[in-house]
Amino acid sequence: MAPLNPVRSPNLTSLELVIGVAQVPVWVPWPLPAGWVVTGFADAGDERSGAVAVAVALSGPAPLGGVGEMVTVAEDPGVGLGARIAGLEGPDPGQGFDSGAVHSKFRYDGHDIAMWSVQGGAERAVYAGEALAHWIWFILSPADTGVLMAELNGMRDLRDRHNGGSTLDPPFGALSPFLSTALRPHGE
Repeated sequence: MAPLNPVRSPNLTSLELVIGVAQVPVWVPWPLPAGWVVTGFADAGDERSGAVAVAVALSGPAPLGGVGEMVTVAEDPGVGLGARIAGLEGPDPGQGFDSGAVHSKFRYDGHDIAMWSVQGGAERAVYAGEALAHWIWFILSPADTGVLMAELNGMRDLRDRHNGGSTLDPPFGALSPFLSTALRPHGE
């Protein structure tokens, strides 16, 4: 089991630290939905393995009103960071999660990434798939923020933020209460 590190503040220093240890993609939808900002990072791993799971929190206007929260997670199979944030038992999306029709797709580097809806915890919309031999999760709260999935079509791996001579510096906001609450030890 990879140890969970403390939630990191949404700023360039934290982003550089996460990128420096990430052994998995650091996913963000790109372009970001209008008004959305990065609101924190979380990772699991140690000095020997690096970060084998990375979560990026985002917040912005929910499509149906109010504030929406979104967390993207990339992780090695069996780590369980995405499942924990999603409110699921077990470390992975579960048997047969990908047996039906694809519910959403993203493009990354010219390839489609298929996503399937997964039954998550209360007040969450959860989507899971596989990309670059890692699980990819989208966890949205409140659940009706899940309609945003229909608007998202591209992904960026922030490890490639210095790509093609230009630098991608995503906008940052205040620390995500959703990410911090979802990663609080059980029983607190």
